[in-house]
Amino acid sequence: MGKTIKDLLKSTVISIGMALTIFSLIGMFFDITNGGNFSLEGYQFTKMVIGSAIVGIGFGVPTLVYNSEKLPTPVKVLIHMGTGCVIYTIVAYSVGWFGGAATIGQGLAIAAIQLLVAFVIWFCFMRYYRKEARQMNDKIQSMKNK
Repeated sequence: MGKTIKDLLKSTVISIGMALTIFSLIGMFFDITNGGNFSLEGYQFTKMVIGSAIVGIGFGVPTLVYNSEKLPTPVKVLIHMGTGCVIYTIVAYSVGWFGGAATIGQGLAIAAIQLLVAFVIWFCFMRYYRKEARQMNDKIQSMKNK
C-alpha cells in the first residue's frame, strides 16, 4: 500500500476517533446538565453518530493536501479547515446539532466555537509534527557531526 494511502487512512481513522470522542463528551455534558433527562428519538442518536463519523472523514481526508510541496502552508490550512468546517456545518444542520430555530447571533456563536475547536485541534497537531521534525533534524545533524 502506498504511503499516501497509509497517511490518508491514518489521518482519517484519527479524525473519526476524535470526532466520536468529542461527540461522546458533549453528549455526556448534555446528559449531566439535563439531570439525566437527555433523550433522543427517531434514530436521532444513530444519525448523530454517523454524522460524527462523516465530520471525522471531512477533517481527515483533506489532510492529504499537506503532502503537496507546491502549495503554501496557509493555502493548505484553508483547504483542510475550510473543507472540514463546511462538512461539519452541513452535518450539524442535518442531524440537529443546531436547529433552524437558532437566531443569527446563536448561529454566529456556534460557528465561532466550531472554528475555535477546529483550529485548536489543528494547532496541537501542527506543534506535534513540528516538534517531531525538529527532533529528526537534530538527530540527523548529530549523526553528521560524528
